[in-house]
Amino acid sequence: MTAFAALYTLHVLAALVWVGGMFFAWAVLRPAAAVLDGPARLTLWNAVFPRFFRWVWAAVLLLPLSGVGLLHLGFGGFDTAPRYVQAMMGLYVAMVSLFLRIQTLHLPGLRRAVDAADWNEGAQGLARIRRLVGLNLLLGLSVVALGAARPGF
Repeated sequence: MTAFAALYTLHVLAALVWVGGMFFAWAVLRPAAAVLDGPARLTLWNAVFPRFFRWVWAAVLLLPLSGVGLLHLGFGGFDTAPRYVQAMMGLYVAMVSLFLRIQTLHLPGLRRAVDAADWNEGAQGLARIRRLVGLNLLLGLSVVALGAARPGF
């Protein structure tokens, strides 16, 4: 396997884990968890997020490392990269920003609310996280679409 193929495989797998995980959480787990009562639903999400976020951290680290390698091997560097690749890099920065906002500002609040059995505060915290994950999912799907389509803009 060439270095380019290895980097590309790592890059795609990291994106798949992050974006696919958000899609699963949004489109499958969220509706299924709606049948649970509030405390059980909040307890479930409080257990899910830290597990998923460990995988997201791996993707957050692997994507720029593999991406920089791909830039140099495939396009000769940043300056000669196509615009769609530059757009993907910008969307990555936005996605990481949203992820860090969830991880540092909203997840601790959800954890505290669940630990204190403050279900009202927990529900509000989960709603904030849900909106940010939904936005991040849209950004992630846009990145995947750009990478797949490779538009000539």
